[in-house]
Amino acid sequence: MIFLIHKLIICFLSFFLGLIFSFDCKAQETGENESIAKHRKGEITVRAKKGSEVKVEQLKHEFWFGCAIPNSLAGGMSQENLKLFKEKFLENFNCAVTENALKWMVMERNKGEINYAVVDAILEWCDENDIPARGHNMFWGTTNNVQSWLKEMSDDELKQAIQHRAVSITSYYKGRFAEYDLNNEMLASNYYEERLGSGITKLMAQWALEGDPDAKLFLNDFDILIPDPPRGPMLSAYMSQIRNFLKQGIPIAGIGVQGHSHLESFDRQYLKDALDSLSVFKIPIRITEFNMPGMRSEFRRTQLTQDQEEAKAKEIVDYYKICFAHPAVEGILMWGFWEGANWIPSSSLYKLDWTPTPSSDAYRNLVFNEWWTDVTGTTDKKGVYSVPAFYGKYKVTVNGVSKEVDLTKAAGKIIVDFKR
Repeated sequence: MIFLIHKLIICFLSFFLGLIFSFDCKAQETGENESIAKHRKGEITVRAKKGSEVKVEQLKHEFWFGCAIPNSLAGGMSQENLKLFKEKFLENFNCAVTENALKWMVMERNKGEINYAVVDAILEWCDENDIPARGHNMFWGTTNNVQSWLKEMSDDELKQAIQHRAVSITSYYKGRFAEYDLNNEMLASNYYEERLGSGITKLMAQWALEGDPDAKLFLNDFDILIPDPPRGPMLSAYMSQIRNFLKQGIPIAGIGVQGHSHLESFDRQYLKDALDSLSVFKIPIRITEFNMPGMRSEFRRTQLTQDQEEAKAKEIVDYYKICFAHPAVEGILMWGFWEGANWIPSSSLYKLDWTPTPSSDAYRNLVFNEWWTDVTGTTDKKGVYSVPAFYGKYKVTVNGVSKEVDLTKAAGKIIVDFKR
């Protein structure tokens, strides 16, 4: 009898906790949907003759849904893989980031031997396809990413080399990169600061703007959005660094927070709270390097089971929903989407043979279905048809005549006039 009562109590508690969890999930989803409707949608108003048939078709998101482009785009993939890589990239993403090509140690491994060719090829393809690109990165001060020939320089020589790098990159690619990561992962270590003092970051920014006064300079660091990384919580340290840089007058255009997880899941509440904390600076936030599952070695080696793939899909959807719902976030970029060119193959949307994973279907449903505006209607007796729509580029057609327009978050709404 005691055993039966104990079992009934356990069953009741399990049922009760399940209800609470279900209610919490529904409340969370409702809150995210409300925030998305508030912060990611504006209004398109069409004016035409009364009774006109109107079609509003979204062509592209304003919000950045992007991915890294590997050096192998410029050479190293088979022709078939290259063809499919380009096709799938354009089907899934509206912006890009150079994975390795722009890094100083990659571009100039040996002093004076600068390889622009790979970056040029990537940017040429991005330009041809109207894909804005992030320049990752101008500098990277972790010790193992600083070339030995730089370490052998005197302090004055090193400063001159940094100045030449900053000015030459931004002048050579003037207007080509939408933004740059100025000095990557400074919280981990910063060789340049250790050698030249705390003012070097401001000088880097000033020199970069000499080459291109319109260059947008981002910070970029990891372990900011997870509560218990191996090196300890980093959010407060990052915020302190940002405050210090702003106090110095460093022109920070954006806050880059890497989305590399360490595990197969993530802490939803911590992610929300961290984004809330960073938003106090009123500076755009980008999730710059997203992978799920994360960096633990077993995820880099293991083929996921079907159950694990399904779980991964849910984690990715939840992560994207939280980020898309947050008004300060302006984009999220994966750090690889195909197993053949992804440092964590198990985090890919596509298998090595280009078979889509459940994550691919879930991602596409989210970005191109749930968060996509494609509607038809009829103008009213005043000749007006209005529709809430996600910010982005649109094709608006009235009685067979089409116009392309941009509905921007900055404007909030747009009027498309077919009466003229």
